[in-house]
Amino acid sequence: MNRITELREEMQKSKAQVARELEMPYTTYVNYEKGSREPNSEVLIQIATYFGVTVDYLIGRSNTRYVRNISADNLIPLKHIIRIPIIGQIACGMPILAEQNYEGFTYCPDTVKADFVLKCKGDSMIDANIQDGDFVFIKEAPIVENGEIAAVIIGDEATLKKVYYQDDTITLLPANSAYAPMVYKKQEINDIRICGKAVAILRYIQ
Repeated sequence: MNRITELREEMQKSKAQVARELEMPYTTYVNYEKGSREPNSEVLIQIATYFGVTVDYLIGRSNTRYVRNISADNLIPLKHIIRIPIIGQIACGMPILAEQNYEGFTYCPDTVKADFVLKCKGDSMIDANIQDGDFVFIKEAPIVENGEIAAVIIGDEATLKKVYYQDDTITLLPANSAYAPMVYKKQEINDIRICGKAVAILRYIQ
């Protein structure tokens, strides 16, 4: 008996009830319990969120169920979880939320007002508590306030930087003194595009 079955039985729910609440076909859910079908990463997150456990616990990689203690105050019902696209490399000329840019989806509470997610690569924002591998939630906006962290398109890639405006200059400032500021003046400003403000991060504990 796998952990999906154990968790369902602890909740004293039928397979049909869980499948209905997860909004997936009954036979698909049953195959997950039987182990005859493996859920993809998106579905794993959905099922783990539903049962209130970590993905690592769900797949047997860890015996620790929760990232933090679960209480009635911090349980999030599935109906209040939304799916948000993860954006990878940006297709040239495409809007950032074009399907061609999607690398998958992640889930978050609907209290996080975001339109897309970027997976952080590198350590240029570590002093802002954004680590390599973090998922950063972005609210679309063509402009942000001075000093706010934004998703910025440079060429055909998205980057996260603090944005500062002064006269006809835009400075993209890393949150790591090992990296130099990126300064754009006059016509160079046309080469960059601010896509939105960073509003939250998601980090998985290793």
